[in-house]
Formats: sequence, C-alpha cells, structure tokens
Amino acid sequence: MKVKFIIPAVLLAVAACSTKEKPADAFGNFEALEYTVSAESNGRVISQLTDEGRVVAKDSTLAIIDTLDLSLRGDQLASQHTAVIGRATPLEAQKMVYNQQIDNYNRDRERFMRMLKDGAATQKQLDDIEGAIKLAERQIGAVDAQFSSLHSEAAAISSQIEQVKEAVRRCVIKSPIDGTVIESYVRKGEFVNVGKALFKIADLKSLDLKVFVTGDQLASIKLGQQVRVYVDGFESGRELSGTVTWISSEAEFTPKTIQTRKERVNLVYAVKVRVANDGSLKIGMPGEVRL
Repeated sequence: MKVKFIIPAVLLAVAACSTKEKPADAFGNFEALEYTVSAESNGRVISQLTDEGRVVAKDSTLAIIDTLDLSLRGDQLASQHTAVIGRATPLEAQKMVYNQQIDNYNRDRERFMRMLKDGAATQKQLDDIEGAIKLAERQIGAVDAQFSSLHSEAAAISSQIEQVKEAVRRCVIKSPIDGTVIESYVRKGEFVNVGKALFKIADLKSLDLKVFVTGDQLASIKLGQQVRVYVDGFESGRELSGTVTWISSEAEFTPKTIQTRKERVNLVYAVKVRVANDGSLKIGMPGEVRL
C-alpha cells in the first residue's frame, strides 16, 4: 500500500516565494557629469559647428564669435610695435658715433699729455679734450635713456598684442571634454554676452546611478564594490554591472521621488554607482541596485 504525502498549499507558497529574489536594495536615476560651455567674450556668433546629439572631441571647435574688430586692433598694434623698433635704428647709429668720438678724444688726450710734459701743449688744450670726452659720455647716456624708453614702449605694445591674441582665443568656443552635446542654446547670427551659456556637454560613455540607502545598509557598501544594476526591474529588465564610486559622508532626508526598501525611513545616504553605457542608458532613466 502506497503512502501519499500531501504537502499543504501554504508550504508550497512559502517555497515558491523563497526562490524569488528579494526586492531591490536601492532605487535611483541615472545622471552624467555635465559641463556648461559659456561665452568668454561679447560678439555675434559667425559660425556654429555642432548641434545637439553630436559627439565631439576635447578641444574641438563648437562655435566662433566674430573677431574682426580684434583682428584690426591687433594689426594696428603690430604696426605701432614695428614703428617703435624702427626708431631704435638711428639711435644705435648715433651711439656708435659718440663711442667713436670718445675713442678719438682718448687718443688725443694721450698725445696732449705727452706734449704737456715736453711743454709743447697747454693745460687748457688738455682740459678741452677731457671736457669733450665727458660731453660725449653724457650724450651716450641720453641715447641709452631713449633706448630704455623705447624698450618700455615696445614691451607695453607687446603686452597689448598678447591681450588681443587672448581675446581672439576666447572667441573660439571649444569643448572641454570628449562627450556629447546634449543641449545647444545658441544659433549662428545671434549676439552673445560674456557668461552666456552656449552648450551643455556630457560624457555619456558611462553614467552614474545615484541611489539612496538606509543606515543599516551602509555597512555592506564600500568604494570599488561591484554591484548588480537593473533597468526596468528584476523580472523583465536587463542586468548590468556597476561599481560604487562615491558614498556620501552625511545622511540626508529621503527625496520625495526616491523609495528605499524601508520607505518610512527618513534619513538615507546617497551612493553613486558607475555603469558603462552601451548607448541604451539615458540621463534621468530609473534604475535599481542589488548589493
């Protein structure tokens, strides 16, 4: 006679439930590190070389602001600099003349000193030669002072030229990172002022899932820890691998849009999980984490 074992339905339900995974440990939304590129000069945008959705490389040109006035100013300063340098040429020639005169006077002084000993020259003649030498030396000093003035003037113009070059450089708007243009706030032909936001760029190669965990969960989380990330839930969603890259050092009140496993808990800790993006993850998309 066979003995039949009857398993109560309650036990079957318990066993079935035990095979299911428990709910997610934390919920949150994906975010990316975003950069706002702003205008560094006033002017009209004469060229816009990118638009929303475009992938750009670091230091690639995004837009150009009109530099005509700056270019004209730079040309004017360059001409002034050339003119100042040109004024130094006659001064150099004049200084060479004075130096030659001093050499001649020194030879004459040597001769007059010998003649004075022999009585063939007078003291006045020697004094006149020495006076001429001192005059020529003062004239050389005056030329050197003019050289110094020209040098200062040329240096000041050179500084202005560098300022113009820097202003022109700021008219060329470049990307600070390798990333994707997610927002564009300017069009060709528009006038922009310093500080106006022109583009928003984000690195979408990887996104951060920012979740919130309770204090009792915090002990089981550490930097560099590998966790499972789910998009669209456990049952039908995709499982991705993530790395914990940041843990808040201070607790905060639970954001209204976030639910944790203990929904009634008031204080939670923010945690960021870095996830490689295959192109399907979007900023703001919800995600779940299993620790």
